[in-house]
Amino acid sequence: MEIQPNDFRRMSVEEFDTTKLLAHASKQSKERGYERFPIVDVDSHHYENESMPEILEYLDDPVLKQLATATARPNAKNARILNTMVGYQDMGGRIPRYGLRSFEKTPAGQTQRDAALTKRWMDAVGVDVAVLFPTPMLALGVHPQVEVEIALSRAYNRWLCEKVLAHEKRLVSMLYLPFNDPDATYQFVKEFGEKKGVVGFLITSTRYRPVHANQYMKTYALLEEMGLPIAFHGSYHWHDQAQGMLNRFISVHALGFVWYNMIHLANWVINGIPERFPKLKVIWLESGLAWIPFMMQRFDNEYMMRTSEAPALKKLPSDYMRDMYWASQPMEITDMGLLQETMRVINAETQLVYSSDYPHWDFDLPSTIYDLPFLSETAKRNILGGNADRLFNLKLGTKKLANVA
Repeated sequence: MEIQPNDFRRMSVEEFDTTKLLAHASKQSKERGYERFPIVDVDSHHYENESMPEILEYLDDPVLKQLATATARPNAKNARILNTMVGYQDMGGRIPRYGLRSFEKTPAGQTQRDAALTKRWMDAVGVDVAVLFPTPMLALGVHPQVEVEIALSRAYNRWLCEKVLAHEKRLVSMLYLPFNDPDATYQFVKEFGEKKGVVGFLITSTRYRPVHANQYMKTYALLEEMGLPIAFHGSYHWHDQAQGMLNRFISVHALGFVWYNMIHLANWVINGIPERFPKLKVIWLESGLAWIPFMMQRFDNEYMMRTSEAPALKKLPSDYMRDMYWASQPMEITDMGLLQETMRVINAETQLVYSSDYPHWDFDLPSTIYDLPFLSETAKRNILGGNADRLFNLKLGTKKLANVA
């Protein structure tokens, strides 16, 4: 059964099913033969707020736990400890899965709900392995209380490792780092770095901490030693003084998801972190691709005029950027010529990794990559799975996960 646009208006709560929602994606998967090679989604999401009662049980601080659980009481006001940001991601209610997903049925007592829903869309889309990230917690980096970021992210990481990753070989994650506290950041890598399903660590980019501060060097050294990549995940912040001048969410969304990664990338490269930690793999998530050539050209030009201000560099800023990894979503496809040139300058065949961003409203199916006319078959397979396999040491090879012992 295929869902037509108007069908959602008639669909009841009992009928909502992700498999039906993604009927066209399943058709694409079969038509393009995704069963021939592994597909890895390096940036997918779940809504951890739907499991918040379970997560809060992992809070160590009894005071924070009491404050957090108080929100369930009748007439509770402002009891939430998880901050949110102004925005219109649901597009005025036109994304039905946002409102209906809480009613979707999963097998009783067999699989944890987040895992069941995630594998359901993975099977429909053709994804073998998904790197799972939180959603509301993407704003946790601008929480006014650093101790809350530390406590809540540790509780989430423990819950995710014990309840989801430990039981699902197809689900992995780069765990949240409480980057506002350098010591806690280091301790998180030590505490969770060898847990099952942990393939790296994530910094939510929407925050105001300089990535080149000396306090973080021990964390980068530890990640390099452990062979675990570090990722920067973009987001927006309409309360940012600069973005506050924008009067439409489309503007905030277009610029916000790129802005913070641009700042962190500039500091990362110009302060010579790639020279200090040459084996540390870095990934930039959910900022699209169009901004990368701009950064390459702009900073190469500045560097050639003021090399003395970046004494740690031994090559052009763009050369360091070509060694980094870039997640594809949301891939800008309005100008194929520009996209082709962008993929050329970033060495997409070896450095680009596919990401869907599902279940968010602007997600990209694997066909976004597979249907590009200028990519070779080898490049398509590398981007859709091979590069991530190598990056995360998943050891999938050329086989689908179902065929891997």
